[in-house]
Amino acid sequence: MKGLFEKIEEARTFIESRVSLRPQVALVLGTGLGGMAQSIEAEAKIAYQEIPHFVKTTGLGHDGNLIIGSLGGKKVIAMQGRLHYYEGYTMKEITFPLRVMHALGAGELVMSSAVGGMNPHLDRGDIVVLTDFINLMGNNPLIGWNDDRLGPRFPDMSEPYDSERRRLFEDAAIEKGIGVRRAVLVAVAGPNLETAAEYRFLRRVGADVVGMSSVPETIVAVHSGMKVLAVSIVTDLCPADNLQPADIKEIIETAEGTEPKLRELVIEYLKRL
Repeated sequence: MKGLFEKIEEARTFIESRVSLRPQVALVLGTGLGGMAQSIEAEAKIAYQEIPHFVKTTGLGHDGNLIIGSLGGKKVIAMQGRLHYYEGYTMKEITFPLRVMHALGAGELVMSSAVGGMNPHLDRGDIVVLTDFINLMGNNPLIGWNDDRLGPRFPDMSEPYDSERRRLFEDAAIEKGIGVRRAVLVAVAGPNLETAAEYRFLRRVGADVVGMSSVPETIVAVHSGMKVLAVSIVTDLCPADNLQPADIKEIIETAEGTEPKLRELVIEYLKRL
């Protein structure tokens, strides 16, 4: 059977046969944010199912394309739609595209996602930059035999989100006059949203926002030696003592409505990187 390294090499070789550009920055565009891909001066656009060992995304609002081109003066490779653990894939399958993007040359990662806001100081439509994470997904993409060619057995997670990159993003936000807050993310498996008791618990253990992604990718990126910036849009509020039924349509509309501001910030960030 082929190992992870060999599968990465097959996918890398296939993509390199379709495009000459060597990316510097990997982008993971989450719920409602796939439209950011329209700003990329694309050299190639490849559906996930065409690429060896990629799996198809089934998430709502996730197109499932790999886009290679230029954005903000940088050579980028972007996932137009991410993969989720709740889709039934393994942790290694959902993080495989990140491994391939790194193998293609990307040493930087910028991730976006939609999250629920538990910190009472957050509001719907706020942009948050992640400072840390809590993994409550019940799994880890690094479990199993470690291939030292991909990263160390015990990667350090003292600073999963690079503080210098965060400051660059915040400086861009100040210049653009766009408010940005800091937050700690807790990741859960999903796909159901949380109960009031769970929101209360998650808030008490130190999280500001909750989501169903980003943490597996962060772990693999750090394992690979990449520098990570992760930003999220607060698409719904989760007050445990006054919890209302979630409206998925409203969540997606909030993400799409905030996307132009986030797009502007990401492009400015790339210019400064």
